[in-house]
Amino acid sequence: MVGIRGATTIKKDSEEEIIRGTFVLLEKIISLNSLRSDKITAIFFSCTKDITAAYPAKAARDMDLTDIPLLCFQDMYVEGSIEKCIRLCVFYDGKIDKKHIKHVFLNDAKQLRPDLVNGI
Repeated sequence: MVGIRGATTIKKDSEEEIIRGTFVLLEKIISLNSLRSDKITAIFFSCTKDITAAYPAKAARDMDLTDIPLLCFQDMYVEGSIEKCIRLCVFYDGKIDKKHIKHVFLNDAKQLRPDLVNGI
């Protein structure tokens, strides 16, 4: 099993922005890594404390990922940390070599792990 990480930021705390931002992030992770939905064992989502309008897991349900455990958490607050950020980790039980995993960081979240951005 591997964990595939990703993060994005949104402009404002609205249900539409949260769902759209999460959808784009999750879709990119799935396509870049050629993931099969039946091999996804769980997806954990976390948000900064300024995101309150919706659960990001709704985007996964909207993508018909309804038989996968989805959990949402609030990030620990750290002074000066990035705002309006949605992070996720896809747990995948398929054949994928760790060195070939494509983690996805979008928008202002690129600054979180510049070593993992790889031109995305």
